[in-house]
Amino acid sequence: MNSDDNKTGNSSREISLGLSPGQRAWLRFKSNRRGYISLWIFSILFVLCFFAEMLSNDKPLVVNYENEYYFPVFNAYPETTFGGDFETEADYTDAFVRHQLTRNGNWMIEPLIPYSYNTINFVSELPNPAPPSSQNFFGTDDRGRDVLARVIYGFRISVWFALALMVIGVAIGITAGAIQGYFSGKTDLIMQRVIEVWSSMPELYLLIIFASIFQPSIWLLIILLSLFGWMGLSDYVRAEFLRGRNLDYVRSARAMGLTNFSIMSKHLLPNSLTPVITFLPFRISGAILALTSLDFLGLGVPPTTPSLGELLSQGKENIEAWWLSLSAFVVLVGTLMLLIFIGEALRAALDTRKI
Repeated sequence: MNSDDNKTGNSSREISLGLSPGQRAWLRFKSNRRGYISLWIFSILFVLCFFAEMLSNDKPLVVNYENEYYFPVFNAYPETTFGGDFETEADYTDAFVRHQLTRNGNWMIEPLIPYSYNTINFVSELPNPAPPSSQNFFGTDDRGRDVLARVIYGFRISVWFALALMVIGVAIGITAGAIQGYFSGKTDLIMQRVIEVWSSMPELYLLIIFASIFQPSIWLLIILLSLFGWMGLSDYVRAEFLRGRNLDYVRSARAMGLTNFSIMSKHLLPNSLTPVITFLPFRISGAILALTSLDFLGLGVPPTTPSLGELLSQGKENIEAWWLSLSAFVVLVGTLMLLIFIGEALRAALDTRKI
C-alpha cells in the first residue's frame, strides 16, 4: 500500500510540475472542496441577484393584451394601454388592471415573487409586520413590504457595494504600496508618515458629519470608505516591493534601460499580487459587514433603499417580528461564511511552499 501511494504521489507531482504556476494554483484551489463549492454557490447567488428584477417584481415579465406583446419589466406603459382611464403608469397589482390582463384570452407571465423591494401588500389580512404566509414567504416588514424581495435586492446592493469598494481600495493600495516599496528612502518615509496620520482620523465621526451635511447615498459611502480602506493592503504591497526591488532580475531590467513604470508593472507587480488576491474575499466580506453596520446605525443608504442592515434595525424595533432579524441574519452570516471559505481556499492555493 505504501509503495502504491508513493507511486501515485510521484505521478501526480510529475503531472503538476508540467503545469504553469497559475494552473497548479487552480488545481490546489479545486482540491479544497469547501472553498470550491463555496465559490460556486456564491457565484450562482450573485448571478441570480443580478437579475433580481426578473425574480422579484410587481410588474409582469410578459403581457399579451389583444394579441400584442408588452414587456412591463423593461418599459413603462400607461394604464390606457390596457383599457384604463389614467395616463400614468399602470399599477399591475390593481384589481382592475389584472382583470383586464386576464380576460378574453389575454394573459401575463409574472415573476416568481410578485413583489418588488418597495411594493406594499395592501391586501394582507394581518397587521404589519406580518409573519410568513402563502402571500409573503418571509413575511412583511413594518411598512407592509415583502421581506424576501428586500433581502434579494439588499443582497445585490451589498455585493455590488463591496465589489466597488474592493476595486477602488485595491487600486489605491497597490499604487501607494508600489511607490513606497520601489522608491523607498525619503519617498517611503514621507508617505508612511502621511499614512500614519491619515489612519488616525476618526472614520466613524467623519461618516456622521458627512451624513448630516449631505444626503445619504451609496456613492457617498463608497467615496468615504475608499479614503480609508486602502491602507491595510498597501502595507503588504510595500513589503513585497521592498523585498523584490534589489533582486537580480530587477537589477538586470534597470541595466537594460527599462523605465521605472515598466519594472514596477511588468516585473515586480505580478510577483507581488499573492497577498492582494488572498485578501480579496476577506475585503469583500468586510465591506458587506461595514455597509450592514452603517445601515443598522442609520448612517448608510437612504431609508427607501433595500438593505440587510435596515432589516436588522427593524428587527430590533420589532422584537416580536422574529422573521425580520432571522432573514437578514441568515443571509448575512451565510454570505460571510462563503467568502471566508473562498478566502481560505485561495490562501492555501497560492501558498508557494506547495507544488
